[in-house]
Amino acid sequence: MPTNEDQLRAWMTGGLDGDPASHAALLRALVPLLRAFYRRRLGEGGELEDLVQETLIAVHTRRASYDRDRPFTAWLFSIARYKMIDHHRRTRRHSSVEDLADTLSVESFEAASNARMDVEQLLDGLPPKQAGAIRRTRLDGLSIAEAAEVAGIGESDVKVSVHRGLKALGARIRGERR
Repeated sequence: MPTNEDQLRAWMTGGLDGDPASHAALLRALVPLLRAFYRRRLGEGGELEDLVQETLIAVHTRRASYDRDRPFTAWLFSIARYKMIDHHRRTRRHSSVEDLADTLSVESFEAASNARMDVEQLLDGLPPKQAGAIRRTRLDGLSIAEAAEVAGIGESDVKVSVHRGLKALGARIRGERR
C-alpha cells in the first residue's frame, strides 16, 4: 500500500492521540519502507528482517519522543540510522565510521524516503497490474519468477507489465499524453 509523509504523520499522530487502529496501520505501512531501506544497504538476509523488527519496536517504544511539528520520516529514519549503527557495531567490529558516512547520513534517509513516496505517487497512476509488477521487481527486489509467483501470473506477463508500465511512466515524466 503506497504511503506518503502526510499519511504516515496522520497515522502517527492518531496513534499518539490514542487510536490503536492508526498505530497499527502505521506499523504495517512502515514494514515495506524499512525493508527497502535495509535491503538497499545490506542486501538480502535474516539480518534485514531483524533490523525491521527492531526498528518497529523502537518506533513503538519511543513514539512519545516524536515532535508533531517535524517530518515523520526524518524521525523514523534517524531511528533506522541508529539501528544500522548498532548492527554494524555488533557485526562489523572493524568497520570505520568514515566508511559508513554516506550510507548512514540522515539527509540520504530523508531524500530516499521522499523519492520512494514520489515513485509511489507515479505508480498510483498506472494500472494495478503494471504498478504491482514494477513494485515487486524494481522496488522490492524480487526476481521475475518470484514476482510472478506472488502475483499468481506468468513470468512473461510480469515482464510485459513492467515494460509497459515503465514506458508509460517515462512518457508521463516527459509530459507526453498516454
